[in-house]
Amino acid sequence: LTMGDWNLLGSILEEVHIHSTIVGKIWLTILFIFRMLVLGVAAEDVWDDEQSEFICNTEQPGCSNICYDKAFPISLIRYWVLQIIFVSSPSLVYMGHALYRLRALEKERQKRRAHLRAQLEDLEPMPEEHRRVERELRKLEEQKKVHKAPLRGSLLRTYVLHILTRSVVEVGFMIGQYLLYGFHMSPLYKCTRPPCPNTVDCFVSRPTEKTVFMVFMNKARATLTHCLSKTCLWVPVLLEL
Repeated sequence: LTMGDWNLLGSILEEVHIHSTIVGKIWLTILFIFRMLVLGVAAEDVWDDEQSEFICNTEQPGCSNICYDKAFPISLIRYWVLQIIFVSSPSLVYMGHALYRLRALEKERQKRRAHLRAQLEDLEPMPEEHRRVERELRKLEEQKKVHKAPLRGSLLRTYVLHILTRSVVEVGFMIGQYLLYGFHMSPLYKCTRPPCPNTVDCFVSRPTEKTVFMVFMNKARATLTHCLSKTCLWVPVLLEL
């Protein structure tokens, strides 16, 4: 990522962070510190020589490329980037809804303030009512400082739906990675696809390092999914009951 990309990402994260619950802040930490930074800083270098160092013991033209395509139908780096995009998308939808509700709430407060100020002008001879209206105005001014829509009604439903969607996407990508590569990277891949004349032995570069990153990403994914589905999902719902 370039400096401009990091600045754009930072501004988006700041906005998401404002409209996130405690659960959302935990998710952002796991996603962007323990996954995106590891992915961008370290994992990319480990997979940098993925195809160039995929050596097969054959000189048959095209055999190595065919075997590489069979062994790595999609690069794990690109797979994880795709996963982050899909997992992050529901949060952007929730953020958009939260911003919409915040703007609507601010318009309601402006109308209420205008109505109360009009009342103040008509309540000069009535000190008790005058003080009551002033208290309401001060309360509205305090609410104006809170740049976050309350988590209830349709926004609460959007929040629960986006948590469920993220959990399903996380589980789907976890299953997909297992079906493609399993839980570890084997140093030897035996290829039998044409145009290879017979069974060809192909050797994967840095299999141990790749296995470490695969285990790390799976653990981070599993921890987050467990948190979302077993514990954190119902906390805001119970608070609103």
